[in-house]
Amino acid sequence: MPKHELNLANASGWHYAKPAVLLHWILAALIASLLGIGWYMMSVEDQPGSDWYFGIHKSFGIIVFGLVMLRILWRARHRPAPLPTALPRWQVGLSSATEWGLYVCMVLMPVLGFLGASYSKSGVVFFGATLPPWTLPNHDTAELFFGLHSAVAWVLVALICLHAAGALKHLLIDKDEVFQRMWFK
Repeated sequence: MPKHELNLANASGWHYAKPAVLLHWILAALIASLLGIGWYMMSVEDQPGSDWYFGIHKSFGIIVFGLVMLRILWRARHRPAPLPTALPRWQVGLSSATEWGLYVCMVLMPVLGFLGASYSKSGVVFFGATLPPWTLPNHDTAELFFGLHSAVAWVLVALICLHAAGALKHLLIDKDEVFQRMWFK
């Protein structure tokens, strides 16, 4: 197929709006950082000073949840243009499934982490301030939620890899400007 059929990046409505692009890349950076800090803090959890990592992880997890909710609200009111009709249906379907999977994981991760922290002895901390507890500590319940939090992290990583691979395919192989619709103008 001729490349000009897919070269729609400058067409009206094809590019994501600036707030969506900004939220996308801020969330990408924060989520990647939280995944890294999360895995690191698990390796040092019994060492002195590890509470700092847990506090930062919880605090930024709360921020990510708020930004994800903002992103979902924005997306509900500002639909992007559909992918080009020249793309194979399986790519459009995989893209849609990956995108929705990412949204589900981005909501579940902080919710499960919040619930796990709520049932832990240390509670939910937001930049050093412990939020009022709404439940009594329960180690088994906390571990259940933290286990689910960890499992969803692996699903999220897999979806991020799939999403990034698709984006790079469009940027470097197809050169069809699908990637540019979520890039800064």
